[in-house]
Amino acid sequence: MLQIFFITFPFFALVLCGYLAARRRMLPLEAIPGLNSFVLFFALPCMLYRFGASTPIAQLLDASVFFTWLLCALVMVGFAVAISLNRRIGWNDASFGALVAAFPNTGFMGVPLLVALLGAQAAGPIIVTIVVDMVITTSLCIALSRLDGADEHGASKAVKNALKGVVANPMPWSILLGGVASAVSLELPAPVAKTVGLLADSASPVALFTIGAVLARSQMLAALHSHAPMRMSDYVPMAALKLFLHPLLVLLVGAGAISLGVPLDRFAFTVMVLVAALPSASNVSLLAERFGADNGRIARIILVSTAAAFVTFTVAVALVR
Repeated sequence: MLQIFFITFPFFALVLCGYLAARRRMLPLEAIPGLNSFVLFFALPCMLYRFGASTPIAQLLDASVFFTWLLCALVMVGFAVAISLNRRIGWNDASFGALVAAFPNTGFMGVPLLVALLGAQAAGPIIVTIVVDMVITTSLCIALSRLDGADEHGASKAVKNALKGVVANPMPWSILLGGVASAVSLELPAPVAKTVGLLADSASPVALFTIGAVLARSQMLAALHSHAPMRMSDYVPMAALKLFLHPLLVLLVGAGAISLGVPLDRFAFTVMVLVAALPSASNVSLLAERFGADNGRIARIILVSTAAAFVTFTVAVALVR
């Protein structure tokens, strides 16, 4: 347990540094979108490309991982929406709450953390889960968020906008290019490879610092628009679903699939469980703000899950390993 703690501590410490820097205004709030853009459009795509290019193409096309993860995501979304809907929480807020319950912070936190814990071979299953969550889970939740009539154009337009967002997101393209490079054994020219390597190496620390800053910014902005104290029952259960139910569900479904003869690699299965044990994706707060959901609630779910994950994720690693 202590050895695992030594590995996980620096990652969560960097998140805390970013949070404190934003809260104390050492980092201007106006600078946070710039940090986010650097990670999203430069550093993280290079890291994903490098992992994709160095991962056997069979791992990137693992249907067992894809459909197991997809089934768990759909169950999580359906259950989270079902227990959230009430007089105060409509489809819009319930759907984005379900998204933070089903969508781990895989890109910004999961890739560097799990590779540090399990080695570079963990990148393949991680990349598959990222594709599912970015393309299918996110699009589904955005479509569901329109069912209460919050948008006059309805769910079909929301799905189209979500798919446009996927196309404009460099992460899927970097994964695709990395997969192509792996399939054809492409090696970049030395100067280009060095540039990609430098950007990839910067992804982990800057992304983790940015997570903390984004959380602080979301919390601060949400506080300005809050008109009444928020009930803990509106956000703590969603954080608990993410940290406890999600990994347990992946564990049970994956174990069941293996027992039924599904060719799910046991190492990939371990990676999937630990991905599910990660805290909620921090970028969901940006989506919630864009689609008019209660961003204060979403920010609290992400913040609680991230803070608690320092303990719960370390315990999960100790149990699974």
